[in-house]
Amino acid sequence: MSKSDWSINSWKSKPVLQDVVYEDQAHLETVLKKLQHLPPMVTPKEVNILLNPMVDDLRQQLKEAALGKRFLLQGGDCAELFDYCSQSPIESKLKVLLQMSLVLIWGARTPVVRIARMAGQYAKPRSKPTEMHEGKEIPSYRGDNVNGFDPSDRKPDPERLLQAYFHSAATLNYVRAILGSGFAADRVFRKDLHKPQTWNLDHVRSGSTRQEYQAIVDRLTDAMDFMQTIGADSGRSLSEVDWYTSHEGLLLDYESSLTREHVVPSTGEKKYYNTGAHFLWIGDRTRQPEGGHVEYMKGIENPVGIKVGPTTNPDDLPIILDAINPTKDIGKVTLITRYGAGNVEKLLPAHIEAVRKSGHIVVWVCDPMHGNTKSATGGIKTRHFADIVEELTSSFKVHESVGSKLNGVHFELTGDSVTVAAPECVGGSMELKDSDLSTNYQTYCDPRLNYEQSLDVAFLIAQYYEKERSLQN
Repeated sequence: MSKSDWSINSWKSKPVLQDVVYEDQAHLETVLKKLQHLPPMVTPKEVNILLNPMVDDLRQQLKEAALGKRFLLQGGDCAELFDYCSQSPIESKLKVLLQMSLVLIWGARTPVVRIARMAGQYAKPRSKPTEMHEGKEIPSYRGDNVNGFDPSDRKPDPERLLQAYFHSAATLNYVRAILGSGFAADRVFRKDLHKPQTWNLDHVRSGSTRQEYQAIVDRLTDAMDFMQTIGADSGRSLSEVDWYTSHEGLLLDYESSLTREHVVPSTGEKKYYNTGAHFLWIGDRTRQPEGGHVEYMKGIENPVGIKVGPTTNPDDLPIILDAINPTKDIGKVTLITRYGAGNVEKLLPAHIEAVRKSGHIVVWVCDPMHGNTKSATGGIKTRHFADIVEELTSSFKVHESVGSKLNGVHFELTGDSVTVAAPECVGGSMELKDSDLSTNYQTYCDPRLNYEQSLDVAFLIAQYYEKERSLQN
């Protein structure tokens, strides 16, 4: 099926993996009609510069990232809970991503594209549709927009799709409100940067590492002091920040219900946008070239991410790219690699070469989280910080060795400090161990970096770029 044959529901003619089966189809149809009637959460002008050349929107920023002129930072929860739609969790994630972006801007000397796994990341693919609980087989937890984490609440409920919409809309509304009222400048870039307790690096066990991190903070503080002195920090660069939302486009009934037709005023051309998020991605389990998820994504104007892992056949990548982006628009597609530590050098070069031969220019992003999940003592899922850093470092090196460039990073993280919640990943500058995981472990799906570990990663990337610049000089 070509793109000209595409419709909002043409994906239904294709195989759809990770689909949800609802017992009451009439109830589902009622919910979907309600979703189709509800207003958009994001607008086409936020997504696509073709509609408004004066707006520096996401498509333009990702084009610049693909060309090495920006760096993409994408991060947030593995799976949002409806309970995360609250002031403190939203502010915590905003704060850590803003602080990370500030460190990355300093280190890479390039603008950062900020995309949050927020305001819609409520669905999760699962390796098995069912699991065993107390000797009984029950449906797996699929995320809050499908069913409940409690074993007694595993029946898929269409009403949860409406709850997902309203929780997403409320989250996005608060994000826009606080960013528009100076949260980034007042709470993060100015006030927090000068708060000793905010940038207190006492959690860093290694004295030499602490000194290296402190040197970056000191230089940032000096730069901010200078800008404040000359009045340069009152402009848009601090008082406003660009911020975009994203989630995995997993439940196609939900995604197609939030897809709207937009007529371009200058040409009369009809285009389609998913108005539930600025950026959607296809997961590792649903990127089949002839599958329903690729079919749906090829018809929308939103930028699209594709997870690329050990099971990705290099020959499939050009097929998927041609389907989703037949006009080869630069930056339309982001390839998010997730191989696992030790596999990058074996797998990434072939994927880079396949894309290069195809003529597509994509945003190359490293997700060092999803290929590195392990079981700790007692069966608790965790990730080792050393593995995360190894995959990230290897990705930088492989891209450089073949004349490519890593354009961004993708993390599962929480804004909570280790003083608020138990760590979910071990290692990092705090030298956390498996024994630290047992108390107040909060994630309902995959382990996330905590606040301190998230900043660790940002500092390490900044150090990498500083070293690169020193070698060039």
